[in-house]
Amino acid sequence: MPSYYTIYKPFQVLSQFSSQETKQTLKDIYKFPNDVYPVGRLDYDSEGLLIITNDTSLNHKLLNPAFAHEREYWVQVEGDITEHAATQLWRGIQISVDGRQHLTAPSVAAIFKSEPIVPERNPPIRYRKSIPVSWIKLILTEGKNRQVRKMTAAVGFPTLRLIRYRIGNITISDLNPGDYRDWSREEIYQALGLK
Repeated sequence: MPSYYTIYKPFQVLSQFSSQETKQTLKDIYKFPNDVYPVGRLDYDSEGLLIITNDTSLNHKLLNPAFAHEREYWVQVEGDITEHAATQLWRGIQISVDGRQHLTAPSVAAIFKSEPIVPERNPPIRYRKSIPVSWIKLILTEGKNRQVRKMTAAVGFPTLRLIRYRIGNITISDLNPGDYRDWSREEIYQALGLK
């Protein structure tokens, strides 16, 4: 029987169920069934939406680049980000992927006018009075390794905090770090625009 969950992965939790290290993993958050796994991943130092399932068809549809699903990230960057930098992100930018140059696909890049309402991070971002921070929204349809961090660094605004807010029409708006929700197949496929 297929199982479907969404979870708000907290900061400093591995996107997996086993660890050879002393780092926290998804099994420390909730006792999921033994046969499920995360679709894609979020880095240890990133937060936000993960889909967990044992449905191999859903895994294929979400990870195959041919399907180009939207993933929305809320990104706190170091510095007062400019419209010019946002335009560069929107048009596509050269980043290194596996030692080769890759031009990112066009994306949506918008600067938040005011800080978005997000849960406090534990531990918090180190505050430095002399260096401003700002937030941007990035909507991507591709998912290269550490892509968002590489993109913001390439335009001169390193990522301080990275939250995946949305995949398709599924968001973490009603979840806090560590919270999860279970879904029926019909619900999750409809929210992702899949058949």
